[in-house]
Amino acid sequence: MEFLPAWMFLALTILLMAGFPVTFTLMGTALCFGLIGFGWSFFDLLPLRIWGVMTNVTLIAVPLFVFMGVMLERSGLAEELLDTMGLLFGRVRGGLAISVVVVGALLGASTGIVGATVVTMGLLAVPTMLRRGYQKELATGTVSASGTLGQIIPPSIVLVLIGDIVGVSVGDLFMGAVLPGLLLVGLFIAYIFIIAWLKPEWAPAIPRAELAAITGRELLRRVGRALFPPLFLMIAVLGSIFAGIASPTEAAAVGAVGAIALTVANRKFSMAILHEVMQTTLRLTCMVFIILCGAAAFGLVFRGLGGDGLVRHFLGALAHQYSHNMVLAIVMGLIFVIGFFLDFIEITFIHVPVLAPIMIEFGFDPVWFCILIAVNLQTSFMTPPFGFSLFYLKAVTPPEIATGHIYRGIIPFVLVQVIGLIIVVLFPRLATWLPKVVFGP
Repeated sequence: MEFLPAWMFLALTILLMAGFPVTFTLMGTALCFGLIGFGWSFFDLLPLRIWGVMTNVTLIAVPLFVFMGVMLERSGLAEELLDTMGLLFGRVRGGLAISVVVVGALLGASTGIVGATVVTMGLLAVPTMLRRGYQKELATGTVSASGTLGQIIPPSIVLVLIGDIVGVSVGDLFMGAVLPGLLLVGLFIAYIFIIAWLKPEWAPAIPRAELAAITGRELLRRVGRALFPPLFLMIAVLGSIFAGIASPTEAAAVGAVGAIALTVANRKFSMAILHEVMQTTLRLTCMVFIILCGAAAFGLVFRGLGGDGLVRHFLGALAHQYSHNMVLAIVMGLIFVIGFFLDFIEITFIHVPVLAPIMIEFGFDPVWFCILIAVNLQTSFMTPPFGFSLFYLKAVTPPEIATGHIYRGIIPFVLVQVIGLIIVVLFPRLATWLPKVVFGP
């Protein structure tokens, strides 16, 4: 009975690897081991735990941010951004790839939905890059990696979930994620610059003759028109949080209204689109919350059986034998490896509630540790064989793009992502300085 939580976790891992649905696996494992550990009295506790999840005000931000992202996907914002950024950076080698990174960052700050960003940029950017002579691996890797930036650049759904689970202010996490997000954008652009310099045939510039027809005044006008909508939305959402005017949940509502306003301004709004967006939002929200209910049941049983004590004892033994920093490296490595096989939502709801409180007890800054988790979870979208960003891209790329091209193309960006994670580990002030400046110690 002492090691029942370990058997419970092992059973969950085996069932998930076997391909069983996440929600039913979480709930089924919780029910079986709850009956073994507590008997029928377990069912007296379970409804209260699930009711606590469903009445959590902070989590109202999830459907609102999802609605904002899906509505913006229908607004035509991405297409205009890609065209304009391509003209702006097209004069340099790798300019189209750099424009994809910039647009991925802007869409990440506007939508926060990886699937929508990757599919949109895959449809628009990959055929253009191939037509311009870009190497297939570089083109697909750039789109796959850039589409995941919405996981770390606020407003991010994963930061809302992690903040609620760990008990850290979502506003602090949004502010703390700004510099690490910009760091990753800079690292992606630096990698593209280096590759374009070493292998110019992989990322050729757009011929100047094609760009000569557009005057400087026209280019500035188009850049302003393309950049204003996402900047407007970022200021509306993040500015209201950072200025203390609105909570993250209220700011999410502001973002949803702003997304509708931008769609109306682009003349893409209709009742049919609104109905479609609401249906998509409902499906995605139900998916998140049903997994959250399963995770709540699993967490209830795991803690009730003493699982957190078992993990604390294990990590404490590691900390006694090594240093706390070595334990941090082991935890980050564990999350990185799990990300090869599990989705970020599963890791967030299963592993973070167990690991985060223990690591905070060891003296690590909560905001910094949550940002590290978010950066690490972003990598799970990019790592083969089950990186969702890779699946989304394969579904919309031209027939000449094979799965091997996508897998080979993403590997350098995964390494760049790991370098970014190491930099944030070595320089914690990247995540903690801005929240302290804005909100105080």
